[in-house]
This record gives sequence, structure tokens and C-alpha cells, in this order.
Amino acid sequence: MSTKTSKKKAGLFDDERAGNIYRIAAQMIHEKGFDATSMNAIAEAVDLTKPGLYYYVKGKKELLFAIMSFAMDLLEKEVVQPAKELDRPQDRLRLIVRRHARLLTHESGAVAILIDEVGGLSDAQRDEITERKRAYFDFIRETLEALKAEGELFDVDTTTATFSLLGMVMWICRWYQPGGRMDSDEVVNDVAEIAVRGLVRGSRSPIGAEADTEAANLDLENVLS
Repeated sequence: MSTKTSKKKAGLFDDERAGNIYRIAAQMIHEKGFDATSMNAIAEAVDLTKPGLYYYVKGKKELLFAIMSFAMDLLEKEVVQPAKELDRPQDRLRLIVRRHARLLTHESGAVAILIDEVGGLSDAQRDEITERKRAYFDFIRETLEALKAEGELFDVDTTTATFSLLGMVMWICRWYQPGGRMDSDEVVNDVAEIAVRGLVRGSRSPIGAEADTEAANLDLENVLS
């Protein structure tokens, strides 16, 4: 990867104007699909000329890669790192589900397009994103393996359980509507309860779940501002 690309990736959302472009583009790609979202449409949506847009991104594939890289950075910072600080596998699993679900109700465009749009990347870009997604998958599966070792996991295959868990969480972006009947906290709480109670023997709601929700909100306000 070139030094120029690395610097741009590292400061992806450091520039307020660039961050706004990436967020709007991510939402457009999420809603319309990568192929149906043109650079002209993105430029119009962010009130720039097409040459002005190319000041921030080299091309459409580079834009998609930048957005997906940011989404993986969010998962690492807001899900994986805090989960690693918890000793009990059940607490770790619950935090993973809650925080991933919360990202999908706050930064839905960037995280949501990780599901469908990897085909729009170059081979090298796809390999990098796939490797990062595999590491996240393995982290969740290792958490389930730890639950199994303690006799707390129902008698299910951990690979099957990981795919199912991620499928349920990622599907939130298909149906959740901000301002609808259920707010973000209700969705996060319900999905976490369904996931954990469906996998863990004798699971319980943790004391202070409301405090965890509040803390997660504070973290996201910082990273998404």
C-alpha cells in the first residue's frame, strides 16, 4: 500500500469535510447499491463539483475501500477492544452483540455495506477487508469456544453459531428505521437478549445494563462527531 493511501486511510474522518463526504456516500451506497451510486450523484449530494469530489477521493473503488476500512476500524475500536477487557465469556459475548448492534443503528451506512459490496473492491482491497472480517469472525468464535469450555454454551457448533449470530446482528440494517416504533436502545437490548439467551445456558441480564448502554452512547458520540 502506498504511503499516500495509508495517510489518507489513517486520517479518514479527521477532516470534517471529508468525513461528511464519506458518511453521505456510505449511506447512498447502502440504500442504492455500489453500482447504482455514481460519483456525479455523490458530488451533487455533498454540494461539490465532480472535480472537487476527486480532491478527496481518487476514484469510486478507493472511496468504497476507505468507507469499509473505516467500518472495520469502528468494529475494532468500539467492539473488539472493549470486549477484550472483560474476563467472563458471557459478558464478552453480550458486549459484542450490543455494541455491534448499536453501530448499525448509528453508523448504518459504513458498517452495513460490509455485507454486500466487497465485490466493488479491487482484488488487493478485497483481500485486506476479507482478512479483517475473518479476524473479527474468529474473535467471536473464540468467545463462543470459551463459553463451550466452561460448559455454558448450548450444544451447537461454534462456527455455525458465529455465522448465525453475525447474520442476525447485521440484518438490523435491513429493517431498523430511526424514528420508528422501536428506538435504538430497544433494538439493541432485544437483539442482545435473543442472541445471548439463544446460545448461553442460564444466561442472565447483567446488572447495570443501562449503564453499559449509556457508556456505549458516550463512546459513539465521540467517534461519530
